[in-house]
Amino acid sequence: MKLVFEKSQSGRRGGAPPRCELPPADVPDELRRKAPARLPELAEPELLRHFTELSTRNFGIDTGFYPLGSCTMKYNPRVNERLVGTPGFRDLHPLQDKEAAQGAFELMWRLQEILIEVSGLHACSLQPAAGSQGELTGLMLMRAYFNDHGEGAQRDTVITADTAHGTNPASVTMAGYKLAKVKTDARGNLDVEHLRELVDERTAGLMLTNPSTLGLFDENIADVEKIFHDAGALLYYDGANLNAVCGISRPGDMGFDIVHINLHKTFSQPHGGGGPGGGPIVVRDLLEPFLPVPAVVRKGDAFELDYDRPKSIGKVRGYTGPFGVFVRSYAYIRSYGPRLREMSETAVLNANYIVARLKDAYEVPFDRLCMHEFVLSARNLKREHGITALDVAKRLMDYGFHPPTIYFPLIVPEALMIEPTETEAKETLDAFCDAMLAIAREAAESPELLKEAPHHRPVKRLDEVRAAKQPVLKYGFDEHVEQEAAPAEPRQLEAQKGA
Repeated sequence: MKLVFEKSQSGRRGGAPPRCELPPADVPDELRRKAPARLPELAEPELLRHFTELSTRNFGIDTGFYPLGSCTMKYNPRVNERLVGTPGFRDLHPLQDKEAAQGAFELMWRLQEILIEVSGLHACSLQPAAGSQGELTGLMLMRAYFNDHGEGAQRDTVITADTAHGTNPASVTMAGYKLAKVKTDARGNLDVEHLRELVDERTAGLMLTNPSTLGLFDENIADVEKIFHDAGALLYYDGANLNAVCGISRPGDMGFDIVHINLHKTFSQPHGGGGPGGGPIVVRDLLEPFLPVPAVVRKGDAFELDYDRPKSIGKVRGYTGPFGVFVRSYAYIRSYGPRLREMSETAVLNANYIVARLKDAYEVPFDRLCMHEFVLSARNLKREHGITALDVAKRLMDYGFHPPTIYFPLIVPEALMIEPTETEAKETLDAFCDAMLAIAREAAESPELLKEAPHHRPVKRLDEVRAAKQPVLKYGFDEHVEQEAAPAEPRQLEAQKGA
């Protein structure tokens, strides 16, 4: 398929920019273009066909099963989009007078109350715009709390699991803390004895996803809570996997003090390709004074923004947060109502069903009941037939499925991390399992078929290392030349060395 610039023909027009009834701008000479921008020139039919063809090459939850472990790529109901597009929400300006924004404030306040109940904690801020920003905000709250108690300089270390999402250690570093990692034991839990060795008077807290990225609920969570709280440290809950336990167990009841919730995962918001998300932060009462401002509060029958929080860490995002996400998530939650736990129960059932069907063809590193996601290993295929997790993922595309997350968590060699979510029908799960089983058979009978996959996609297998190191990010017109061939490099991650 040609690029839009390659299809361009001088003088063709598929449209024109709107005419603005504005006076000419006073643009300084040094900022003025010396020549018109080189934009593609196409007639309307060619332009329409070009972007329609591009759209057919895009894979998303609307076109097929998207079992991307640790991302919860569930179906997003269309009613959410209709609701967020209603004029009262769509046309609301962030600087609207509060008297004219009462409906929006009430929705935010009610969403806060729901998240407080779901988390088992006491106070909420919707402001963080993503889970990663929620993490950083939570660690800033942790720092503010210890500074307020005169322990800021002493408590300089945060502990994360060796299975943690990559954002956890990044957030720890950005917040100015030192990082320590706790090992995973033979059953997939935190290694409690190693944890006891790590925790001391310099420990500020723990960042933990429960269930973990292995898809396992930590069996020792009560012991973990006691170790940290006895040392005067705090517990932070990475809510990326809340979709497994929502309405069943609550982070606050487990002993966590700070929680961020990925609205775009658990509570439905399109977020593929780095799209919009939401990462509200929910905290125990002892941390409420430090939450970001403004706080959305209820006073009598009215709602308003409260800036009078002298101990607040300040703003972490413009205005009150990503409002469109709030509308979608609130609609999703209300559609379940009191039966919200069914969302998590179905997600857990779907995951365990797939494990039961695939466990004889692929290795199961931790043979326990999983939660909403699970990790298989293609180590047996590599050992017996030279087929890697990457080969399995590429071949799966030929069967019409998006590949799962591969090579994560790093502690599992040849990892395949799969999350079916609660929104997929049994027929879809069976078709996925049939494809995975067929690939395992192909690994034994026709390994070259997998090594050269995908065969039926518009783009064949790429040199991914070269693509990452030598990206072509813009069209260079006359200067656009083919890149010189780069020396071959191993594609696999460090995790494979244990295979």
